[in-house]
Amino acid sequence: MKPLPEDLQTPKQNLEEFAEITKRVLGYLPNIVSEKVDAKNYTILSSDVAGTKKYARPFNNLLFITAIEAFEEKYTLFLATLEKIKNREKIKNRDYFLIDTVIYTIQQSLGIGMDFLCNPNSARKHVGNRFEELVRHIISAIGVANDRVIFKIPYPSKEGEKYYSCETDIILSPYEEVQSDAKTIHVNEIVVSLKTTSKDRMGKIFLDKLLMQKFAEHQVKVVGIFLNDVQRKGTAKTNYTFVSGLFMVYTKFLARLEGVYFVDPPPITKESPYNQHIAPFSKFIISDIWGLLST
Repeated sequence: MKPLPEDLQTPKQNLEEFAEITKRVLGYLPNIVSEKVDAKNYTILSSDVAGTKKYARPFNNLLFITAIEAFEEKYTLFLATLEKIKNREKIKNRDYFLIDTVIYTIQQSLGIGMDFLCNPNSARKHVGNRFEELVRHIISAIGVANDRVIFKIPYPSKEGEKYYSCETDIILSPYEEVQSDAKTIHVNEIVVSLKTTSKDRMGKIFLDKLLMQKFAEHQVKVVGIFLNDVQRKGTAKTNYTFVSGLFMVYTKFLARLEGVYFVDPPPITKESPYNQHIAPFSKFIISDIWGLLST
């Protein structure tokens, strides 16, 4: 078995590998956590290792599963729910919350583990990579074809025509294989932007939608998926980083995205008018994805 820091930074090939690393982190935390601080609905963990104090990203007390046994039980139910979604069976209301809690616990445990055990610079990259992998495995588990595509957008230069590479995080397709390629975006497919947070990244999604529509010469369906928009403030507080006013300005004056989803939505997104555009991630994979793929 790989050392935990190395395992955290290793790409995961399936959901089972994500479950195993989550249990490793949950089992490891009690050995290193020296203090827990309550910050509204979140908890901030800290650790004293070799005379160095380290703080982890805050976790949502309602969504984060702290006990290994509880996680194993809910993870089994989670897999069964994904199978129901794949078979288009009726999903119970409680399953929405189940999906969000399991996904949140997996991703946030990886982030917390890296906060304590890995170099901060490399941790940021790997946390984002693991989130992309996790969502892709979930999308595959419900039977939706997906792939990463790099669009080559031509532009003139004094040396002649050059190409700008516009890389997508993931494209979802109603077909057996993704039809979009470097030169075109299929009208029935969905371009998904996957980010752990919208902080400093929100504008790019709207601009990319405009750019891709010019490139494709037709409407392009674009969805944004985020983990959360909360961060630690000092050693004992949290603050939300979702810029609500800017989101509405982009939505009104730049482009309207087909959907924005958070695993841990900021409270303001549950209020009007934001709740007309933003929803929990579970709603996307249970219902919205099918509607978008069929239009």
